[in-house]
Amino acid sequence: MTDFRRTDVMTVPTSSARTKVNGQEMYYEIHGTEHEDRRPLVLLHGGVQTVGLTFGTLLPTLSAERYVIAPELQGHGHTPDTDRPLTIPDLATDVVALLDELGVEQADFIGFSLGGLVALEIAVRHPERVGRLVPAAVAYSQDGFHDEVRTPDFSSPRLPGQADFQEMADAYAAVAPHPEHFQDFFAKCSAAANAPLHWTADDLRTLSAPTLLVIGDTDFFHIEHLAEMHRLIPDAQLAVLPGTTHMELMRRKVLPPLLTDFLG
Repeated sequence: MTDFRRTDVMTVPTSSARTKVNGQEMYYEIHGTEHEDRRPLVLLHGGVQTVGLTFGTLLPTLSAERYVIAPELQGHGHTPDTDRPLTIPDLATDVVALLDELGVEQADFIGFSLGGLVALEIAVRHPERVGRLVPAAVAYSQDGFHDEVRTPDFSSPRLPGQADFQEMADAYAAVAPHPEHFQDFFAKCSAAANAPLHWTADDLRTLSAPTLLVIGDTDFFHIEHLAEMHRLIPDAQLAVLPGTTHMELMRRKVLPPLLTDFLG
């Protein structure tokens, strides 16, 4: 298996800023330049990750022809944590509020893992805000997880290894307002990941945005669960990347052309 360890997490944004969103100072990056004939593209990173750690491999390709907005969610990266619980609905509300601040009525979304759940929540609750949707490495219920992920068996090849955990810790330490809080924040994210997911099959049937589901064949989730999502979401597409774990998914060289073809 090729080592997909990330080496390009220092992708430099065109600009970055912070704005007050639901009582917190949300950090976000802009990559690329605006195009009159193309919707902005919103990138939502994975849990306990930063924009660069999740999307470093993809940003050069995606920002070459798109105006990219990449926030860091509550407690992640540059964005401070708050006393508020970490929930998918709250994170989705934060992203929608950020787009309101930026004057963006509709965007395309790519979300990975936690960010994919947030993107899915926005598509379900605010369908008018979503043009095209790419939820990568997501499930719509806890039943979609493999048992060794729901009750972690760290010998499982599906789960992050020590090098992956070190990457997340290093990225957090480099930019977080309180880097000493990494272990506490990691526990908070883990609790959020294990919380019940509240979507129904009928919610997925209502999705109106063209949707591309992406998963690795050795991901956290049963491929059959993604196949069920594929059947439920109208006109959805499904890409299963071979020889790919959860942590490798966003690093695969096959992914940039797949995404740019789908996004158009």
